Amino acid sequence: MNDEDKKLLKQVTLLGILKKHKGEGLDDVIGMLIDSGSYSQSEAKKLVKELKREGLINSMGNLTMKGHARAKEAEAKFKQ
Repeated sequence: MNDEDKKLLKQVTLLGILKKHKGEGLDDVIGMLIDSGSYSQSEAKKLVKELKREGLINSMGNLTMKGHARAKEAEAKFKQ
C-alpha cells in the first residue's frame, strides 16, 4: 500500500467512525470496511494502531477532537 492509498483509507476510516450509528463501535466500522474490500484484517489492525498513535482516535475507538476535525475535512472532500 502506497502513502496515497494509506491516506485515503485513513480518511475513509475516520469518516466511517464519524458516521457510525448509535450502538456501533470501532469494530463494527472496521468490519464493514473489511467486508467492502477496502482493506484486509491485518491492514485494519495496523491502520487503527496508527490512528491511535497519531491521536486521531482514543483507546475506546472514538474520535478525538483532532480526529473529528480530520473526519469533517474528509467528508467535505468526498462531497466535492
